[in-house]
Amino acid sequence: ADGGGGSALEAAPGRAQVFTTVVDTFLEKLVAAGSYQRFVNCYRCFYKLQPQLTRSIYDQFISQLQASIKEEIQEVKNEGNLEGLFSSLDKIVEEAKDREEPAWRPSGIPEEDVRSTMVPYFLKHRSYLRRVLREKEEENRKVAESVLMGRDRIAELQQLIQARQQAWQ
Repeated sequence: ADGGGGSALEAAPGRAQVFTTVVDTFLEKLVAAGSYQRFVNCYRCFYKLQPQLTRSIYDQFISQLQASIKEEIQEVKNEGNLEGLFSSLDKIVEEAKDREEPAWRPSGIPEEDVRSTMVPYFLKHRSYLRRVLREKEEENRKVAESVLMGRDRIAELQQLIQARQQAWQ
């Protein structure tokens, strides 16, 4: 069951495809709203004189209107690099699915926004610094022990030297 669900998710259309579908649906509804009957109602006198010509004019008008709208939308998509932005947004959303932390959202109050962003960082940094401090304190304790052992060894050697020196004299 999971494999089928994963395939359905992977097959989900990207934002560019959804945008294209929305534009196509808009054009269909626009043409439906501008039906032939409405066109005839607006040009009733002309329709009574030339019904076939009226139909031909309507068909040509709708065709040119659709082409013009599609061309304009394509121009907007190209100028705004919408295809690239849509795929980039799809990529960001896909990467965000695996994140465990929630996305940051500004509250509109700068102090709270800074606090909510910086406090977790500072807490992590504080625990890191405490860990480093413990490690350095342990390292210093070992070095201090080593120094004390070295001093004891030096004192022993000095006593040995003095004992040999006295024995030699």
